[in-house]
Amino acid sequence: MSTRTAVITGASSGIGAATARRLAAEGYRVVLTARRGDRIEALAAELTAAGHKAVAHELDVTDRAAVTAFGAFLDAFPAVDVLINNAGGALGADPVATADPTDWRTMYEVNVLGTLNVTQALLPRLRTAPDGGTVLIVSSTAGLATYEGGGGYVAAKYGAHAMAETLRLELCGEPVRVVEIAPGMVKTEGFAVTRFRGDEEKAAAVYAGVAEPLTAEDIADTVAWAVTRPPHVNVDLLVVRPRAQAANRKVHREL
Repeated sequence: MSTRTAVITGASSGIGAATARRLAAEGYRVVLTARRGDRIEALAAELTAAGHKAVAHELDVTDRAAVTAFGAFLDAFPAVDVLINNAGGALGADPVATADPTDWRTMYEVNVLGTLNVTQALLPRLRTAPDGGTVLIVSSTAGLATYEGGGGYVAAKYGAHAMAETLRLELCGEPVRVVEIAPGMVKTEGFAVTRFRGDEEKAAAVYAGVAEPLTAEDIADTVAWAVTRPPHVNVDLLVVRPRAQAANRKVHREL
């Protein structure tokens, strides 16, 4: 069997990097994309040194022209079998009444339009994948239920969730699966710090008292399980939370 190719956005850290490592271990050639070129180059070198096939391509998913050029870059590969739309993020935790519209716009552009850009660019290749293609969107439980202070992020992730559902309907009958993984509380190296603009204290408070929040590797394990199911099996939506979290605002903390 020829090596399958998986494209991963937001692969420079966190869930994206963990997913790259896991899919490489599953035998995929991984194409790593992110804005931080140095990080994905280092990850590609790490994977190559371990005997895996990995390529790094610096990319801002919100740059439509750059994404189009990336699609042309992929013409050099025999096929693209899997697309992991992981690039995203949150900014701020302000109430709707005082939220910064710039933050909302930024979140919408990366979480929704970035996913749209890459999906549109790669769909022609995914449609012709030998065993069928897979589009996987890493959304969030924020895209399934609202919470105070999360309006902008929730709106963006609701958009990503709606895109996954709509695309699945539109591709029904074609050899392309559309999978959505919606993580709950995941503690990664930069998500909360970025959201709170570098405020380490506020970022730490998100996970305070939670003995075992999910890790990037937990989500990578879930992603790998979903994309390695037999081609006729589609995991429409998989919600994954730590045991301590029953809902977005229902978290057991030992303080």
